[in-house]
Amino acid sequence: MATTDWKTDLRERGYRLTPQRQLVLEAVDHLEHATPDEILTEVRRTASGVNISTVYRTLELLEELGLVSHAHLGHGAPTYHLADRHHHIHMVCRDCTDVIEADLSVAEPFTRQLRASFGFDTDMKHFAIFGRCAKCSAARAADGPGPRDASEPDRAVES
Repeated sequence: MATTDWKTDLRERGYRLTPQRQLVLEAVDHLEHATPDEILTEVRRTASGVNISTVYRTLELLEELGLVSHAHLGHGAPTYHLADRHHHIHMVCRDCTDVIEADLSVAEPFTRQLRASFGFDTDMKHFAIFGRCAKCSAARAADGPGPRDASEPDRAVES
């Protein structure tokens, strides 16, 4: 883990790498895409006295300093990951909830169109697309047609 870099990054911004900050950074690094509650559980493996408000305050500061980033991958709490990793979009499977990362270049035609049509510059690091992963799609196809799921469009029925 790059704790030396975190120490340097924080010091350059006028902050210290406190034990709580280090534990939160290590948890985010280890878990990759984690909610504050999941981060708390990981931190408590080492420091049982840390509470959720400490995790939230630490994540807020680390995001302001550009060390972590968050994305909304569904209803509920955002998930956090280290900001020094490449920026990426998130594809979230509605069936198994796996998160697949894709390079931002995949979305370049889309972001170019948004810029051309609307003058809108996107912040894709918070972007998530919901659907079904290849594994779940294959399993669904193997199971045959089942009850219609809410993500599929209504089909007109002719009589």
